[in-house]
Amino acid sequence: MQISQGQRLPLSNLMSGSQLILSINVQSPHVLDFVCFGIDAQGKLSDDRYMVFFNQPTTPCNSVSMANGGDFTLDLAKLPASIDRLVFTTSIDGAGAMRDIQASSFSIKSLSGEVLAQCPFSGATFADEKAIMVVEMYRKSGEWRLASNLQGFNAGLEALVKHFGGDVADEPAAPTPTPAAVTSSVSLEKKIGSAAPHLISLAKKAQVSLEKAKLTDVKARVGLVLDASGSMNQQYASGRVQEVVNRLLPLALHFDDDGTLDCWAFGAETLQLSAVTLANHKDFINTDSQGWKDWKIGARYNEEPKAIRKVIDFYKNSRDTTPVYILFISDGGVSASGAIKKLMIEAAKLPIFWQFVGIGGHNYGILEKLDTMTGRVVDNCGFFALDDLHDISEEQLYDKLMEEFPQWLKEAKAKGIIL
Repeated sequence: MQISQGQRLPLSNLMSGSQLILSINVQSPHVLDFVCFGIDAQGKLSDDRYMVFFNQPTTPCNSVSMANGGDFTLDLAKLPASIDRLVFTTSIDGAGAMRDIQASSFSIKSLSGEVLAQCPFSGATFADEKAIMVVEMYRKSGEWRLASNLQGFNAGLEALVKHFGGDVADEPAAPTPTPAAVTSSVSLEKKIGSAAPHLISLAKKAQVSLEKAKLTDVKARVGLVLDASGSMNQQYASGRVQEVVNRLLPLALHFDDDGTLDCWAFGAETLQLSAVTLANHKDFINTDSQGWKDWKIGARYNEEPKAIRKVIDFYKNSRDTTPVYILFISDGGVSASGAIKKLMIEAAKLPIFWQFVGIGGHNYGILEKLDTMTGRVVDNCGFFALDDLHDISEEQLYDKLMEEFPQWLKEAKAKGIIL
């Protein structure tokens, strides 16, 4: 099985039992450190004995042990209840940047060495970062799950230790504040911090809209579905679609603990792109999967039902009951009204809210009638159209994006669709 960046799934989908090997293979010209951080429910390294690295290669209960650099042998059943997550990282010892790494991967193996799942990655995803939070395993609803983070981190190992609230030897006596990203209640501005200063203005505006909509405590996964039909070419070439990515990422960083934005593009076929993160969002449209001009989506006409089906199946197969917010971008020419209606009726039973946005097009068909469409358990859709993304301010855009989501959350909870 191949795992993609940003993907999350139950470990039970890959294996039976609690024993496995996590192998991180990074091809780099630099000296690397590999570390497993065992952190508690507050995101802190509250017990230093559960930091597994070259100088402390095993935990007290032998639940995690390291050998051969990035190979970790795990017995998750032995972990104490106080350990809520295992975060596996790699960092450069000395000068260098993660953009220099070549074809790399992490894999899940049985104790016999059989590869059960693999996730490839390379330096193309990163820039000047000196560390990567590669993958994590975490408890949820009584089971262990895997999250393929592949999130860059600007500083090295010492900064990672501080990030998780640990102590670094030979530090000055004055306490070092824990970075804001460790605390779930901090503002979007602080979460973004130095990783993406160009997004801070957007983060401030998004935060205001979230506060007005009383969504600051809501956790959700966020997805983006992009019409890549030929009539959208100007929107891509002018940078408007990249602006959509930039504007939605702060919402993903707020709603999602993993800070990732699931992403698809569609023409006649649908392609799942890499998950968007702070590490790879810059020029994402022009670089991911060889760039928008070369996306493998078949003929450049719009098949919305296939895209909707792909998204529904992705979240159903994840077996994650966390609410999902989908932003679906289209420039119109929507003709498959019957198929879309049928899919939206099916999706209404799932923890997925769909916000359709028309940009620079016409003939949005059934998308314009979603608010009054009958036959659904709950109203799970919203729609608005813009001639140009710049027709409204960023503040107004965030307000419109969050306009119907709170009511869906309330109705979906009342119907038992979300917890």
